[in-house]
Amino acid sequence: MKENPYRQDNEEIRELVIQFQNLKAGRSHSFLDEEAFEKIIDYFDDVEDLQQALEAAELGIEQYPYSSLLLIKKADLLIATRKYHDALDVLGHAELLDSNDINLYILKTDAYLALDQQEKAVVLLENALALFEGQERIEMLFELADVYDDYEEFDKIFDCLKLILEQEPNNEEALYKICFWTDFTGRNEESIKLHQRIIDDFPYSELAWFNLAAAYQGLKLYEKAIDAYKYAVAIDEKFDYAYRNMGDAFIRLRKYKDAIEALERVLELSRPEDVIYEAIGHCYDRQKNFAQARFYYRKASHLNQGDSKLYYKIACTYINEQQWTMAVKQLETAMQIHRLQPEYNLAMGECKMQLGEYKEAIQYFSNVVRQRPRNISSWEALIRCLYHGEFYDEALEQANAAMKITDTRPIFIFYLSAIYFALGKAKEGLVQLERAMSISPKMVKKFIELNPSLLRHQLVVDIIARYKRNKSI
Repeated sequence: MKENPYRQDNEEIRELVIQFQNLKAGRSHSFLDEEAFEKIIDYFDDVEDLQQALEAAELGIEQYPYSSLLLIKKADLLIATRKYHDALDVLGHAELLDSNDINLYILKTDAYLALDQQEKAVVLLENALALFEGQERIEMLFELADVYDDYEEFDKIFDCLKLILEQEPNNEEALYKICFWTDFTGRNEESIKLHQRIIDDFPYSELAWFNLAAAYQGLKLYEKAIDAYKYAVAIDEKFDYAYRNMGDAFIRLRKYKDAIEALERVLELSRPEDVIYEAIGHCYDRQKNFAQARFYYRKASHLNQGDSKLYYKIACTYINEQQWTMAVKQLETAMQIHRLQPEYNLAMGECKMQLGEYKEAIQYFSNVVRQRPRNISSWEALIRCLYHGEFYDEALEQANAAMKITDTRPIFIFYLSAIYFALGKAKEGLVQLERAMSISPKMVKKFIELNPSLLRHQLVVDIIARYKRNKSI
């Protein structure tokens, strides 16, 4: 029967620790070699007894003063106990003995960063790169990338990751990271060239295909992006992020059916997310399938009950179906979360106006006007509501205010004309209509939509017809 190697290791460590304790207490003159001290230090470090680990390191260095390895271990422990300057002193001694140990540079970097000396860390690592090859150089480049991140040198992070992939094209960590930094830095063209080279050598790298697709997507080359995503999911049919991004690309191309298929696949492969349900809802919304859009918006809202936007979107589906009362209920929920959101107030005002609740509608539209005094649509909604509610004097006042604030937009001159007609001031109404038509005749549609019965007035028809004959409309 074979002995358990784990048990053997434990027994060896116990024996070494006993020897160390005896040596430390002066009860023994037994010999411990350099490797034994390494094991003792590692043991105490693993059990988080840093004081004893440090004592073991110091005793080991007493016996082996030229051991760069023991010096590096001591420095690591000093950093763990936040004695950064002491650690740098120890690492200085270690460097004199062996300047080719990568741990030396990594620990120095940690100490510099802890002391908020990022520049020193950068210089150290940049100079050290020339000393290493293979996996050690890759490790050093990752370390340098992390320092650049702290130092907010984002383009240099991309450069480091690019160098790693040029040396090791299938390095998964670099492939994962460079996708984010490509998007962040906007270096999509470089990323495309890099990943095309990688794919030439590793055609079954789903990450390379994904990164290529993401770079195309960053350049708004959505068709090419979709083709690349399709290769990624052909290699790995469970690559949910590829389906997710593909869905977004299809949405950008207004291919909503294809987008829904891709996003439904995401739901099959990963846990449900509100953003995916919302995106599917958006697709159905664009297809004017408002019932299905509501279904998915509701699913999204169940997962993220604090997102007022989802209730607003549900409300909009009801508005599109002219179900004003149902829309009001959803808007009330949205406004419990964000009461003053202009879009919500505009939508609520429209619903209340359609329900004939003009005074309430006026209040909601007024909220938006106060928040966005130069917004044309909010003034337009307020004046329309005052007009339909037969508050003509107030409508006149607000139309004049709107013209003053918005640099006399033609729409408000048309509204002014309609209000004068409603007040029985036909002469003033005709003057304003002529004025409006001379500025923006095509906007007369808004005038007619406000009150189609104005076309019963022959002089109104004559003015409009004159501009139509002149091909101004």
